[in-house]
Amino acid sequence: MNKPVLKSIYADKVAPELKKILGVSNVHEIPTLEKLVVSSALKSDSTKEWVQDVVKEITKITGQKPVITKAKKSVANFKLREGQPTGVKVTLRGAIMWEFLYKFICIVLPSVRDFRGVSTKLDGKGNYNLGVVDHTIFPETTIDSNRKNLGLDITIVTSAETDDTGRELLRLLGMPFRKSSSSTAQTK
Repeated sequence: MNKPVLKSIYADKVAPELKKILGVSNVHEIPTLEKLVVSSALKSDSTKEWVQDVVKEITKITGQKPVITKAKKSVANFKLREGQPTGVKVTLRGAIMWEFLYKFICIVLPSVRDFRGVSTKLDGKGNYNLGVVDHTIFPETTIDSNRKNLGLDITIVTSAETDDTGRELLRLLGMPFRKSSSSTAQTK
């Protein structure tokens, strides 16, 4: 099996650049991607058919079968019963993770209408969270007029210890971050 394109880019260009920027001598200190989690929350009144549709769609998008998360406790205020499905998630690692991120950065995001970049905000520990409102931006999905849209949360977990290091890793991998307002004010 061939090495994923984005992993080759990381090994050939990103890692040496990060090593130089961070001033580290040990290759194990260079931040890398650890895992990627794709998840979707379910409403409390979701039917079994809808849950299976969500599982099928996420399987098509990621190439890996997700797990159904269930409520651990009953909460009357949320109309939630113990054992009721609350979401669907899949954790991608290795080659599948690199291929999914490459597809997301190079194919999916550029195809979004009026796309101006993604937020530069990370979670404080070098990890990145991104919400996708409509799953039909992925090329594997089919647009059906009588089907509901599916929202997705994508979490990119890195080995970076700070937001700046994680942001630099993602920027070098090609993540299309939004330009800051100070740089746009200078160009006007």
